[in-house]
Amino acid sequence: MNQTTGTLYIVSTPIGNLADITLRAIETLKTVDLIAAEDTRHTKILTSHYDIKTPLTSFYEYNKITKGPYLIDQLKKGKNVALVSDAGTPGISDPGYTIIRDAINNGINIIPIPGPAALIAALVISGKPTHRFSFEGFLPVKSGARKNKLKSISQHETTTIIYESPHRLLKTLQDMLEVLGDRKIVCARELTKKFEEVKREKISELIGHFTKNEIRGEFIIIF
Repeated sequence: MNQTTGTLYIVSTPIGNLADITLRAIETLKTVDLIAAEDTRHTKILTSHYDIKTPLTSFYEYNKITKGPYLIDQLKKGKNVALVSDAGTPGISDPGYTIIRDAINNGINIIPIPGPAALIAALVISGKPTHRFSFEGFLPVKSGARKNKLKSISQHETTTIIYESPHRLLKTLQDMLEVLGDRKIVCARELTKKFEEVKREKISELIGHFTKNEIRGEFIIIF
């Protein structure tokens, strides 16, 4: 490890409630030279709330190829950089892992600042077994590929966690009903926020509920 380089801090931030941040995370965000954020507008809400004046730069899926080398260059020059996502822990279902991989390849020190992760928050309140679980992130967009993935997952003997967007939720639930049968699953959204909702019902019942009610927020499905 090159001691003349800066340090890349992987900083977990709240998944909704701004109070869910550690003292260490606040101190880190205040003292680094640069914060690399998935969405600077979103992160600005957090930094303004805690009077964090560190400069922000964007690092997201569509600029990672060009912004990654810039961040590595800053680290090589001795700058300390904090990586944050829109919510939760960077590197989980976001492009954060690419800059982490590049930092490792360049001998740059990496320090995690632990904190919230939506998948863990949902898992521990799900009532499903927690001693073994798999996280599959977002399923494929196309129905055929999604069904094939679900068939593969159905062979697992573990609790499974997936993410889903509001506009694809019903399609995914329909595919789950077809592939998995009408089993009882857990569907959580808006965790730690004002309209937090956790539903533990059969897939057909969830389809009925979300057909009749407006679908808002990002979803975590556990089965």
